[in-house]
Amino acid sequence: MGKAKANSGPLARRPDNSAFKQQRLPAWSPMLTANTVLPFFYCLALLCMLLGVWLLLTVQSTQELKLDYTEAGTCNKCFEKRQNASKALQSCNCTVVFPIEKEFKGDVFFYYGLQNFHQNLRRYMDSRDDGQMVGRKRNLENPSSYCEPFSRDQNGLPIAPCGAVANSIFNDSFTLVYHGSGGSSKQVPLFRRGITWYTDKNIKFRNPKTGNLTLPQVFEGTTKPLYWQKPVYELDPQNAENNGFINEDLIIWMREAAFPNFKKLYGVLNRANVPFAAGLPVGNYSIEISYNFPVQYFRGRKEVVLTTVTWFGGQNRFLPIAYLVTSGLILLIAVILTVMWWKFGKNGKNMEE
Repeated sequence: MGKAKANSGPLARRPDNSAFKQQRLPAWSPMLTANTVLPFFYCLALLCMLLGVWLLLTVQSTQELKLDYTEAGTCNKCFEKRQNASKALQSCNCTVVFPIEKEFKGDVFFYYGLQNFHQNLRRYMDSRDDGQMVGRKRNLENPSSYCEPFSRDQNGLPIAPCGAVANSIFNDSFTLVYHGSGGSSKQVPLFRRGITWYTDKNIKFRNPKTGNLTLPQVFEGTTKPLYWQKPVYELDPQNAENNGFINEDLIIWMREAAFPNFKKLYGVLNRANVPFAAGLPVGNYSIEISYNFPVQYFRGRKEVVLTTVTWFGGQNRFLPIAYLVTSGLILLIAVILTVMWWKFGKNGKNMEE
């Protein structure tokens, strides 16, 4: 009777009388004293400082050249021409000349850059049809409602690729020319293939299954985006395998940038032939530009960027500076704690007063 009451009373939910459930296991409780805390702070500050200096020296070993071509050279005429919306689809070519005073050694990456272009707006980022981009035939015929108002043209034909992101693709093209001694000129060869992420090229972007049909036949019944000069199956006339939704310029553009000022990869130096085997030699260069992308409507700027890279990446000083700032803050805290410890006494008697 007494046992039944014990199992049904308030003591029934009491944990078992074991070391684990009664929390009697041996434990280690660190004693935070000045002799243990202060050395830790100084060592941590030193470690962050060494990392910051190392990364900063690594970043500074890269070479980078930025060239704003919005109105540079003969591009000022194209800039004025693009102000007129009725002439937006007319071709315009210009040339910008610049020198390279220090050799770019190793692999050289060619980027195009935009300023004040907000690819991170939610409505803009949602304006695309990922089902269409992976080659689903039904999405070609019936684009997603997220693409509105860039899903169909005025005649009701579905747009491929649809949406604001694809419609606003950057469509300037570049030819880099090296002017050597003796007045000779040579085009700088660039790799324009293999510059996308593997997952993008092979998983996220696929053309519809063609079977026995050609690519233009697969896209029959669709139309190009409003501001495009060519349909999606003719983006690269020199390489048929780089057309459609697997065009690498399209794939790179469709990966939206997080900030309004950004750069995207255009090509990588082909170092197979002289004089570019070691990189870009010193000398005069020019860029022949097919000037198509207007920037007046969002008060933007356009630039090309030539840069080398290290194991850490390009010329980005954010992480080294973050380490150095963190090191300074930790060192400041360590000094304040040391002064307080010294002022109030090592034995803590002054703290009690």
